[in-house]
Parts: sequence; structure tokens; C-alpha cells
Amino acid sequence: MYTTGMIATTTADAIAQVNALATHTALSAWGFASDFLIVIILFAIFFLFAWYVGRGSFVALLLALYTAYALYVAFPYTSLLPTAPAMTTLLAHIGLYAAMILMFYIILHRVIVSDFLYIGIFGLIVLSFLGAAFLIAFAYHVFPVASVYQFTPAIDILFAPKEYFFLWFIAPAIGLFFLAR
Repeated sequence: MYTTGMIATTTADAIAQVNALATHTALSAWGFASDFLIVIILFAIFFLFAWYVGRGSFVALLLALYTAYALYVAFPYTSLLPTAPAMTTLLAHIGLYAAMILMFYIILHRVIVSDFLYIGIFGLIVLSFLGAAFLIAFAYHVFPVASVYQFTPAIDILFAPKEYFFLWFIAPAIGLFFLAR
């Protein structure tokens, strides 16, 4: 019960110190959550998708992210996408990538749905996080997000360096290799 090096001498002092500690802890937790809000939201989307739609569909979605990226990079008509304003440009690129994901998801879903696929709850949590991290790394290095949205410094440290893009890019595939049975 030390906050400033003083010992609580009364009940009121003790309550004030507990209140200060609780407030500080709550603000620290809120600061962390707000710094990583985008990761938390994407993680929740991936996790809920896998939980309600199924593990096979989740694997199909993760693999569709990769196959759509290959097609997106090779797409010869990106010059036809709008270049201004910045938000329109971003949404056009995201829309193109999302359409490719949907196309490959439908194809892969037909092939991958299997009763023999097993991913435990721990694997589901890890793969959901890695899928979210993949999309954020993709946003940093492929989409023109910087002109529209400024990520927090904590997110910048994890995703901005070009050296990290490959690691975040390959992480879901490595996770699938080790966690899907």
C-alpha cells in the first residue's frame, strides 16, 4: 500500500491509495487497449469467424489471404484504380484485395472443408492473432494507409520496419503448419 513512500495511517488514506492504484492500473490497461485496438478488433473478427463458421473455413480464409496477395501483386490493371483522393485510393485497393480474397475463399472453402482438420482453442487464438497481424503488416507495406490513417507508435514499432513484413507475412503459414492437424 505504498504510492508515494508513505504508509496509510487511516482508513481514508488507505482507500485513497487503493483508488489511486486502481485508477492508474485502469488507465494503463486502457492505454494498452487503445494502442492495439486495431489488432484487437481484427483478432476478434478472425476468432469469431473461426468459432462460428468452423476451423476448415478459417483455414480457407487464411490461405485465401496468401493466394489473393499473389494475384494482387501481379494484377496488371492497378493503374486504372483511382489515385486521388487518398481515402478513395485506399478503399479501391482494399476493395480489389477483398474481392480477390472472396474469390479464393470460395474456391478454397470447397476444397479444404474437412472433418479431419483439428485446431484447438489455443491454436485458434494464435492463428487469429497471426491473421490480424498479417493484415496490419499488409496495410503498412502494400496499401496506401499512411496517407489516411496514422497508427500508434506502439503499432509502428511492431509493423512499420520493412524487415518485419516478411515475418508477419509468413507467420500464419507457419502457425498453420504447427497448429493444424
